[in-house]
Amino acid sequence: MDLLLVSPVRLLCDGLAACLSGRNGVRLQSTVEDLRTLRVSLSSRPVEVVLIDVTQGIDLDEVRAIACEHPTVALVALGLLEQCREVVSCGRAGFVGYISRSSSIDELCKALPDIVAGRLDCSSQISGGLLRALNRTMSDDSESCIAEPLTKREGEVLELIGRGLSNKEIARELCLSLSTVKHHVHNVLSKLGLSSRAQAMRKVRNTPWIAASRRVSRSSQFGGRAVPERRQVATSATAT
Repeated sequence: MDLLLVSPVRLLCDGLAACLSGRNGVRLQSTVEDLRTLRVSLSSRPVEVVLIDVTQGIDLDEVRAIACEHPTVALVALGLLEQCREVVSCGRAGFVGYISRSSSIDELCKALPDIVAGRLDCSSQISGGLLRALNRTMSDDSESCIAEPLTKREGEVLELIGRGLSNKEIARELCLSLSTVKHHVHNVLSKLGLSSRAQAMRKVRNTPWIAASRRVSRSSQFGGRAVPERRQVATSATAT
């Protein structure tokens, strides 16, 4: 199993590399300092598992974008404070598992194969919290159903908005004119009862099934991340 570690803490990177050295079945391939560098690395040298140090704070929106771009890569939160709210937040961001702050190297090596296989070993308190969070999410979604459903094209536009693409980039991606994209964006905001594309971006990132429900092929067991069948492209922070 090839690993990639993301952490700005050099001591952690060196220490983990030393601890994993010589262990059968686990190899720390490389380390990077931040998520931006991670995206560059994954584009040229994909791995099975990425350990992301969350002890220093992390941009969960950027994690979600990476999860969408690389659905076959298992993103694992390293050093997570094992509280229900933290676990749920990481699941919604696209992490498929976590290693708690109290875990040992042996526990890390034991947990990784389970995480890759889609199994999550957690306490009954955490599992109960995950079920309650899932129930709240489904309830919130049913209570906020839009009066008029999105068309297939509007769903595609909303998905690309969630990935941070500008109107011009959406037009290129879908082979539409800029004026047509603006029309679709207006309709999407109107149907969702939102006033800005920033709100639409947060909406689709929190509830991705709104945009992808027509084209979902499979979902992650941890955090309910939906993976659209269509090919993902790199996101951009530019918006018009």
